[in-house]
Amino acid sequence: MIAILIGALSMAHAEPKRVAISFDDIPRHAGAFFTPDERTDRLIAEMEQAGIEQAAFFVTPGNLAKTEGGEARIDAYVASGHVIANHSWSHNWLRRTETADYITDIDKAAHWLEGRAGLRPWYPYPYLDHGGRDLEKRDAVRAHLSASGLKVGYVTIDNYDWALDGLANAAKREGRDVDMTALCDLYAETLVSASEYSNDIARRHLNRSPAHMLLLHETDIAANCIGTLASAYRAAGWQIITADEAYADPIAQIEPDTWFLGSGRVAAIAHVGGDAPRDLVHERTDEAVLERLFEQSVMKNGD
Repeated sequence: MIAILIGALSMAHAEPKRVAISFDDIPRHAGAFFTPDERTDRLIAEMEQAGIEQAAFFVTPGNLAKTEGGEARIDAYVASGHVIANHSWSHNWLRRTETADYITDIDKAAHWLEGRAGLRPWYPYPYLDHGGRDLEKRDAVRAHLSASGLKVGYVTIDNYDWALDGLANAAKREGRDVDMTALCDLYAETLVSASEYSNDIARRHLNRSPAHMLLLHETDIAANCIGTLASAYRAAGWQIITADEAYADPIAQIEPDTWFLGSGRVAAIAHVGGDAPRDLVHERTDEAVLERLFEQSVMKNGD
């Protein structure tokens, strides 16, 4: 029996590391490097060149009023083979919103998305906020999603890609000379490191490497650096898979009974398993840490 268990464990740890990619908050406003249209065109082209067959774009239709041409950009992602899903209408924090209002906001987005090509029945919570410690609120929204035919669009790899994007955009607007190669290297190193961290937690608690879902945002840094990221993943032994494949993993059937859901599903499972929250947060989910690394490696000439 022991030999069988050891063999099973060894096979589990020999599983390939797999990751799918998702983008939140579509469509987003302009950054300092690209117009929204330029960013979409570049992101599509870079993903195609990098062999990223299918990413998930999580749509917040309320953003359409804030950026011109957003609907056409959503359609362009789908036409390129990617998929879309409901990310709420207004991108509210659940813990700061009345439950009934939050549910209405989900339904409003669902109505806008209904019948669109590429639509998947996933709902990724804005800010990864499932209601904080309010478990009654958490369960009410879970029940509504289930009744509506929606599944939680969870992530397994949390990170602060948006913070690096903010630093790069601020430097660009200030006229500082951004070392783009160094920026992309920092971006890729940070995301692959966060992925390895989450995968190690998963192996400890699941005895296997699940199909991971990486949380990104539709940002200028993604458009500039997604190719570098894909290369870094493969160099580290990761396979880039489709969103459909990731959400078919058995981890999708686990609904962790915990308030600690804001760092993704793997961390939540580990919290249920007894790990402390402080041990489940990657060191680079810290704006001060990222700013220090950005200044040291990307702005090293002090320009």
